[in-house]
Amino acid sequence: MSAARPGVTDARRIVVKVGSSSLTTAAGGLDADRVDALVDVLAKVRDGGERQIVLVSSGAIAAGLAPLGLVRRPNDLARQQAAASVGQGLLVARYTASFARYGVRVGQVLLTADDTSRRAHYRNAYSTLDQLLEMGALPVVNENDTVATDEIRFGDNDRLAALVAHLVHADLLVLLSDVDGLYDGDPSTPGTSRIAEVSGPGDIEGITIGSAGKAGVGTGGMVTKVEAAGIATAAGVPVVLTSASRVADAFAGRDTGTYFHPTGRRSADRLLWLAHASAPRGALVLDDGAVRAVVDRRTSLLPAGICGVEGEFSAGDPVELRNTAGHAVARGLVNFDAKEIPQLLGRSTHDLARELGPAYEREVVHRDDLVVLTSRTAPRNG
Repeated sequence: MSAARPGVTDARRIVVKVGSSSLTTAAGGLDADRVDALVDVLAKVRDGGERQIVLVSSGAIAAGLAPLGLVRRPNDLARQQAAASVGQGLLVARYTASFARYGVRVGQVLLTADDTSRRAHYRNAYSTLDQLLEMGALPVVNENDTVATDEIRFGDNDRLAALVAHLVHADLLVLLSDVDGLYDGDPSTPGTSRIAEVSGPGDIEGITIGSAGKAGVGTGGMVTKVEAAGIATAAGVPVVLTSASRVADAFAGRDTGTYFHPTGRRSADRLLWLAHASAPRGALVLDDGAVRAVVDRRTSLLPAGICGVEGEFSAGDPVELRNTAGHAVARGLVNFDAKEIPQLLGRSTHDLARELGPAYEREVVHRDDLVVLTSRTAPRNG
């Protein structure tokens, strides 16, 4: 391997994700020394503003445990949200004070998956983050745990970080953990080796990847980090996965952690969010002709090609598009409420317009609001 990894030392806009276990004490409170150590490195990397950093930081729920008298992360959503409400303020206050030592202003940005799959909200998220960066501030991004429901949660900040990297057109994504990279087995087992580079999914086929860390304060683990790396690299963003204690070496391009090479090119921004961040509220069943049109020709979905509807959803919600075997072939933002669609099934837009009015002479899902998930010949379970 070369001394400097491609796309690392020359990256201008960088997204850094740090997990709860890298920021908190064993008791669950914020560890000021750990936060300061991370900030010391990030402030140096910024190089007086020549490079831009977005920090996706976990830790809000973990930081709120001790103040609320909780000894461990609760399983129920209501208490998680209560802990996040208390902890988010503590987390941002700690970052604000720590970055202030370098004259760097911090801006808080809280996102939900529901926000990011909708066109207007997506554009607003991009505009806010881009403006903060251009004004010299450092955005601290977290999932809005205090209001997110089970159905609209990202589930972990690794995936959120990958999507933010694409959203802000980042040159690099750095995922920080309590493990110094991806290993070909349990890192605590003798004989296992660190995987220095991953050129594509084939490089890690058959490798057993661990779940959440032993600290018990986070939601992810190595599985979610590898999935996040896959999302980012497929969109053309290189990824470095390493431990928080080795972040300085990572930014220097040294052989630390695991470097994931880009495998694809940047796609339309919102489509990446739609594919990876949206939670479908229902499904439309397509006949064979509509599947061919949507998947092969990338056309809009018209009422004539729909033979079934499932779930309850409103216009603007994300829905799955399934073939008659039940496999999801695409995902899109629907233009009608679920209760309206039965009267549209199998009918032409001209007939609908004549009977129901001009508002019905339109696509059920426009091609600009649609992302293909799989080919017809290799369906993926929905």
